[in-house]
Amino acid sequence: MNSVALELAVIFALLVANGVFSMTELAVVSARKSRLRQRAEGGDARARAALELAESPNTFFSTVQIGITLVGVLAAVFSGATLTEKLAGPLKEVAWLAAYADKVAFALVVTALTYFTLVIGELVPKRLGLGNPEGIACALAGPMRWLSNLASPLVSLLSWSTDTLLKVFRIKPAPDAGITEEEVRLLVKEGTRAGVFFKHESEMVDSVLALDRLPVRDLMTPRAKIIWLQVADPHESVWHKIVVSGHTTFPVYEGNRDHVVGVVSVKAIYANLAAGAPANVKDLMVPPLIVPATQSASGLLEKFKQSGKHVALVADEFGGIIGLVSLHDIMEAIIGEMPTPDERARPRAVRRDDGSWLVDGMLAAEEFARLVPDFKLHAGPERDYQTFGGFVLKQLGRMPVEGESFPHSGYHVEVIDMDGHRVDKVLLLPVKPGGPADKPQL
Repeated sequence: MNSVALELAVIFALLVANGVFSMTELAVVSARKSRLRQRAEGGDARARAALELAESPNTFFSTVQIGITLVGVLAAVFSGATLTEKLAGPLKEVAWLAAYADKVAFALVVTALTYFTLVIGELVPKRLGLGNPEGIACALAGPMRWLSNLASPLVSLLSWSTDTLLKVFRIKPAPDAGITEEEVRLLVKEGTRAGVFFKHESEMVDSVLALDRLPVRDLMTPRAKIIWLQVADPHESVWHKIVVSGHTTFPVYEGNRDHVVGVVSVKAIYANLAAGAPANVKDLMVPPLIVPATQSASGLLEKFKQSGKHVALVADEFGGIIGLVSLHDIMEAIIGEMPTPDERARPRAVRRDDGSWLVDGMLAAEEFARLVPDFKLHAGPERDYQTFGGFVLKQLGRMPVEGESFPHSGYHVEVIDMDGHRVDKVLLLPVKPGGPADKPQL
């Protein structure tokens, strides 16, 4: 092998070494510590070594920089001292290049070395490091740790110098912030796009992460829809309310409905009746769990776990009972509405052939927003209602009467039925494009 071929082989080996350092650096930085930790706890010694490098960035980066700098210097020495001189010889034989042969040879060598350094020593290795960060970090952590020990005096000097300069300029390294909620959401979305998760699984994760910001007042059954039992109610009255309501849990009060003394379940009542015993509410009720309206859904879930109860009463700031919330309500907040057979038979919002909507006033505001996305409800703190009927009341600012209407979001909104003081049915008629705002499309 002639000397030129040997020198080229040495330079190529140095470029490959540069690439190994670059690839290891990016792989260790990009590797997820949680995956490395999981593999290390499973007995993988290579993962343990990679985790040590990731958790000691000063030592690791100093080792990498020493290697890259040393390789770069050696490559420059070999190419500059030998290849430039040997390339200049043939160029001097060209008459018009003879005067500039040394400079042209130097420029060609530098250009070629720069190109191959970028491709072989940087770009390709870094692409490989990003493609499989955990695998490459584990594979090269051992040799990198050995090099770190070999160059420990120089590594220690560089680490000390780095720390000293940071202190001089009063720069404090940012603490590890860990994984944020938004990062979890982005990871799940990426997994959904990649086919790792189903769409409904991604939606469930979003719902679970939102539980700590979801107040129970947005989940509760309002006071007006609760079926109440009085502690002194006779057996016949209790049985009638249970059969007619179809509910499974009943608050028990004494005197007035803000003085709740217990909660009784239909399961306990049925068990007594099956045994031939009277349904004595006072004997069957259990102490109520009462939570403030501002309690988060995640906090309530923790209270359910601690107390063993599945139902809680919701109180306002004045101590009055304003609703009832159950474990079932939290499950619906996570996985979506779970209608009963009766609710499935009677949809709360129906789109008709003419594009209009017939909406039940008790339809949840969130469900309505999903069904009719072009109809703009209030957002944030301004949405101080739970149902579409509540939206109508907020818009009018008073109790409506049947036949009353108002325009909103390109619709003619008309109250067509009232159930006492409750908005029962509302008709949404799309307004004719370009026509008067109060002229519905018939």
